[in-house]
Amino acid sequence: MAILFFKPLLLLLLSLTDLFASTLGLGIGINYGQIANNLPTPSRVSYLLRSLNVTRVKLYDADPNVLTAFANTDVEFVIGLGNEYLQKMSDPQQAQAWIQQHVQPYHTQTKITCITVGNEVLTGDDMQLKSYLLPAMQGVYGALVNLGLSNDIYVAHPHSAGILGNSFPPSSGSFRQDLSEYIHGMLNFHAQTKSPFLINVYPFFAYKDNPNEVPLDYVLFRPNQGTTDPITNLKYDNMLYAQIDAVYSAIKAMGYSDIPVKVSETGWPSKGDQNEFGATRENAALYNGNLFQRIQQNQGTPAKPLEPIDVYVFALFNENLKPGPVSERNYGLYYPDGTPVYNIGLQGFLPRMDYSAAKKNVLSISALLLLLLIFLVHF
Repeated sequence: MAILFFKPLLLLLLSLTDLFASTLGLGIGINYGQIANNLPTPSRVSYLLRSLNVTRVKLYDADPNVLTAFANTDVEFVIGLGNEYLQKMSDPQQAQAWIQQHVQPYHTQTKITCITVGNEVLTGDDMQLKSYLLPAMQGVYGALVNLGLSNDIYVAHPHSAGILGNSFPPSSGSFRQDLSEYIHGMLNFHAQTKSPFLINVYPFFAYKDNPNEVPLDYVLFRPNQGTTDPITNLKYDNMLYAQIDAVYSAIKAMGYSDIPVKVSETGWPSKGDQNEFGATRENAALYNGNLFQRIQQNQGTPAKPLEPIDVYVFALFNENLKPGPVSERNYGLYYPDGTPVYNIGLQGFLPRMDYSAAKKNVLSISALLLLLLIFLVHF
């Protein structure tokens, strides 16, 4: 019975994969957070993401269950080292031991393309942590070189947009002066290792803090008058592109012109506290839906029109154990049961039965039938 059930399940999965193969186009990745106690198993999530044609996933750790579940697929992974690892990773031996334990066993079957070292450290209050950041990145990269993995895996750090001291007009973008020493060293690292600069950009925060001054249509990619950079005369019809170009300008102001910028996080919450203006399902659907359409068009920003925007959307699921305001638990495209939080055309498939569990059940039933047959023949 289990065999009869599982075969049409696979056929349905394959048909859905073909049907929605173009749902998420080139340039879209997704953040797969797991601060929750009600999420589906990684093997089920693997089917969901592949049915959506998602080929790039960003983790906040190096969960072996996730990496194993995506083995022998075309999905590329960004894995993460938490801030608590920074001091250890500045020690070359400890950095190499971590990679040997958390990367090498999986890299042959699961595509790992990036290791993020820490998260949004420079906008925090821990000065010691800031001093550990660059040495930790160098330690991890050095270990990758020693193990022959540096051509396959790059090292980076996701920054908060709060590292910008000025973001408008975009051509005048600059980093905060109090962070310039740290950022200059990191930019030199990126230039030497040919790795991208990662930034977490949330236009939602700008609107939430100033709903009477920031036009909602401007942050949601809807038709609007936009703004014009008075220096370059480039027109911006959305805040995300303006912020990306501000980062490019800030990097250029520090003497670097060949470091690509990638958006490691962006998204919009579907629910929030009373003072979190704009946190609604309708706005979340508009932001992410319009963003997906822009990315599928292979768009670049006004200042970098020939460089398609590279984005990781936050996040795959609502995470019920995240601390902070209500919005923090409601950035997901999906509820944990696989139901879309809102309709933007994502019709992926989350199988009801875990494939590995189904396979075990089939094997168990087969073993029992074999034993029963032996018993009947013997007696």
